[in-house]
Formats: sequence, C-alpha cells, structure tokens
Amino acid sequence: MLHYLDPAFLIQTLGVIGVIAIVFAESGLFFGFFLPGDSLLFTAGLLASQGHFNVFLLWIGCMVAAIAGDSVGYAFGKRVGPKLFSREDSLFFHKKHIARTEAFYKKHGKKTIILARFVPIVRTFAPILAGVGSMEYRTFLAYNVIGGIVWSTLLIFLGFVLGSTIPGIDRYLLPIVLLIIALSLIPIVREWYRSKQEQPPRA
Repeated sequence: MLHYLDPAFLIQTLGVIGVIAIVFAESGLFFGFFLPGDSLLFTAGLLASQGHFNVFLLWIGCMVAAIAGDSVGYAFGKRVGPKLFSREDSLFFHKKHIARTEAFYKKHGKKTIILARFVPIVRTFAPILAGVGSMEYRTFLAYNVIGGIVWSTLLIFLGFVLGSTIPGIDRYLLPIVLLIIALSLIPIVREWYRSKQEQPPRA
C-alpha cells in the first residue's frame, strides 16, 4: 500500500500531469494532506535532470497547480466556514489537523501562507483556515503566489541541480527522500512538543 505513495513510483506511473494534479490536490483539497508534496517535487526535479521530462514544463505546471490549489482551499474554507469545525473525524479529516494549523497561524500570522508550504498537513489546511477566518482574498493571493513560486522553485531545482551535478545520485534517492520527509516533519514535532509543554499539569 505504502509504495503507492512513493514519489518515484507516482512520477514514473503518472508522469508530469500526475505530479501537477497531486500538487493541486495536496495544496487545496483537505483530503490531500497525506500526499508527498515536498519529496514529490524534489524527486520530479531529479528525474527531469535525467531526461524523463521537461523541467520547465514541470516547474510552471507545479507553480500554477500550487497557487490554484491554495485558492480552491481558500474558497472551500470561506464557503464551509464554521461547519468545518463541527465535522466528525473520518479517514480523510481529523480535527487535530485544524488545531495544529490554527496554532501555526497564531505564531506566524499571514506569512503562514508562505511558511506552510514547507510543512506537511499544515500546507493543506492553511488556505482553508484563511478562508474560514475571512482573510481578505487580495492579501491571501499575494502570499499564496509568493509561497507557490518559492516552494516549487526551490524543491524542483534542488532535485534538478543535484541530479545534473552528482553522478548516480538516483541510487541514493530513497535516503534523500526520507531525509526531506524527516526535515519537513520537524516543525510539526516542535509545535506538538511546545503545545504539550504549555498544557497545565493534571490535578
């Protein structure tokens, strides 16, 4: 089952269009939080360096998908509003994800829209909560465009440059992907630990 979420498997199976679709889903559809955004873009960039597909088509497509996905998430949050918070937990939705994203918002404010790009789960729910919180769309869009461009550019071209300059780097793809996943989880673990520390002791 887990191999279906392996970035290399997804890219080789679905191609550029599939990568772009996954970026869109993870960016703005609340059930897309489990998709491997960071490692997917890095791996796609690395494979593009080996001639599997055009890196500029990949780059432009992913930037557009990331920005459009966040805009859809914002519209969903604005439309659904408070109903989202009364929704029952299910396979694709957990209230803890909303709480985690709210905590991230309290700490970082509007720039959460940019920073969340690099944090799994928060990346998916940040635009939804921006819509729920009635952030002005013009403000949201400005941060959304910056975040989508920076995130896509950094990860795709990091993979592309490493793949172009280091012979045989594809042999080390799995450990590199695991490292990216581990690094991306650091903010989540840190926020969780901080929230546990702030909880009052039980009587």
